[in-house]
Amino acid sequence: MFVGVLRLTLHLPEPGSLKSKRHLIRSALDRVRAKFNVSISEVAENDLWQRSVVGVAAVGNEHAFVNEVLDKVADFVGSMHGGQILVTARDIEIVPYGDGIGEGTTRTLAEAEGAPSWGDEGAREQEPRFPRPRPRPRDEDEHQDEGDDEP
Repeated sequence: MFVGVLRLTLHLPEPGSLKSKRHLIRSALDRVRAKFNVSISEVAENDLWQRSVVGVAAVGNEHAFVNEVLDKVADFVGSMHGGQILVTARDIEIVPYGDGIGEGTTRTLAEAEGAPSWGDEGAREQEPRFPRPRPRPRDEDEHQDEGDDEP
């Protein structure tokens, strides 16, 4: 598994207020989310009219795929809104995760939550972690109603 993080520093020459900047950034972020299926958010410079820093995260099973997605996101952000958004800096970091993940023995959900595995001989000798509920004793009246035809 590979996790990629992209940091884009943006210059916005057009907005004359925070309201117009936020409208422009929100529109761009929504379009990127919809097109590339990545996580994206404004992470810094929130109160400046003409500058923004955006963080993007992507996850995939190949390094090349994650790198390609983040490159396409950066290019797409720079080309949208007819030049109203200029990318001034772009940093990408891709971190591999995976040595041993998904390999070897598998665990059940019960084992992950701390219950002994089915193959543990010692676990069978121990008292169960949670006692089994005991059946409710039946009343004599209920017992007769269930099929006793005796008068």
